[in-house]
Amino acid sequence: MSTGRTDTSRTGTIRTPGDTGGINTYKGEERALRADRLGTPGLLLSVLAASAPLMVVAGVMPTVFGVMGIVGQPLLYVILGIVLMLFGVGYAEMSRHVHNAGAFYAYIARGLGPTAGAGASLVALVAYSAMQVGIYGILGFEVSGLFATYLGIDLPWWIPALFAVALVGVLGWLKIDLNAKVLGVLLVVECALVVIFDIAAVAEPGPEGLSLHAFNPETLTGAGLGTALCFCIAAFVGFEQAPVYAEETSRPQVVVSRVMFLAVGYAALFLAVSAWALTVAAGPSSIVGTSLEEGPGMLFGLTEERLGATFTDVLHVLFVTGMFAALLSFHNVVARYAFAMGREGLLPAGFGRTNKASGAPATGSMLQSAVSAVVVLLFALTDDNPAGDPTAPVLHLFTWMGNVGALGVIVLMAAASFAVIAFFVRRGAGRAQAPRLVASGLAGLALLTIAVFTVRDFGVLVGSGPGSSLNWLLPGVIVTALAGGLVYGAVLRRTKPEVHARIGLGNEAFQLEKAAEETATPR
Repeated sequence: MSTGRTDTSRTGTIRTPGDTGGINTYKGEERALRADRLGTPGLLLSVLAASAPLMVVAGVMPTVFGVMGIVGQPLLYVILGIVLMLFGVGYAEMSRHVHNAGAFYAYIARGLGPTAGAGASLVALVAYSAMQVGIYGILGFEVSGLFATYLGIDLPWWIPALFAVALVGVLGWLKIDLNAKVLGVLLVVECALVVIFDIAAVAEPGPEGLSLHAFNPETLTGAGLGTALCFCIAAFVGFEQAPVYAEETSRPQVVVSRVMFLAVGYAALFLAVSAWALTVAAGPSSIVGTSLEEGPGMLFGLTEERLGATFTDVLHVLFVTGMFAALLSFHNVVARYAFAMGREGLLPAGFGRTNKASGAPATGSMLQSAVSAVVVLLFALTDDNPAGDPTAPVLHLFTWMGNVGALGVIVLMAAASFAVIAFFVRRGAGRAQAPRLVASGLAGLALLTIAVFTVRDFGVLVGSGPGSSLNWLLPGVIVTALAGGLVYGAVLRRTKPEVHARIGLGNEAFQLEKAAEETATPR
């Protein structure tokens, strides 16, 4: 059974989560994130904001229906919800023993070794950065459309995208509890509006009536099934970020696991019902064609027919604020991964320092802002669009980067599932832990299968032929990050064994350093 204690099996030291042991004052408070700043509501709102429910309904769902031709999208959310619940069983138990802002890579380092942890750290940094940067494309497209519709101004998509980069960067310096309040208000309002649409769709269905055809397993066919799985699992992304904030929660051994299961359960129900409502409103036999033709505008068209122009205008605005909330949530996660990597020596030491005024991981925040600005500018300058298609930033920046990031998260979750098994087996897991290990094994196998299908079907996403270089270049981003991280970890093992040994230990490593210094100092 879980003892709620933090494991340091690589060092032979155990301490309770509430015992800082002088860590926060060792070499200054800047080595630690501020504790006791988030409870269950604040953490739940922060992780759910990353999924941006309105962005999923308006942006992701039409892409899965139209581009990938999967009518059974509602059923996919149910299946993925079950898989992620299985994953969460072991992942949540791991969170009771390891509290580290590096979450994924820390867990993988504890289970599969520091070198594997180094590989996972780079994959996490690249994956979450890609997912955040991709959202700037769809946000820029939507804001540009609002300016054209309501102000008659032709605004290039990259201008509001870059403005959002700057604003998110500034907010990244602020306290996480302030961000949680902002995210929470936006999240509650946009979820309420989507639920209102769901009710309206059921009350006034399309020409085919209240059909449950979208839950028929036969609808899960088509060349784009693998990419649809990747795209749909991206809609859940956020729940697995809860352990990233473990150091900042009041009771991490309780709050983190509770939030993860609440987030997965809510997301599965909300997404399955909303995807089904779209099929009811448009008609199961028409949903693919309508989605392909109208893209993100499909939701707003269906909404205006049933709820009027004013409601639809409000929905447009909240579409933007919801995406902004997701940007802020991803930004916070990337900054904390960079902080954890800097603190342990995987990145320069400057990344392992926090802003003394707010306690935020300032250097990681600046890095993510710089990367986002560069990628947005590259797409703005090189996105060849001779036909003048205004959806180019959505189809390219959002879809490409979003799927690259989702593939990375799937790989991380699969690796973390097997790391959980290795971690507890090495600790002499008994019969009480067996159900958790079985659940982790099943989740790991399912996630690996999804990753394989995703890579196989990547060509459907980009609309390229069988021989297109994009079919391997985009998934290759994650493969390159993993290979580079593993090589880096192996080099550290030979050249800096002390740095290699503390990968995944977080603040515990500095507690041990302090104890060693005190022991070596003559009294």
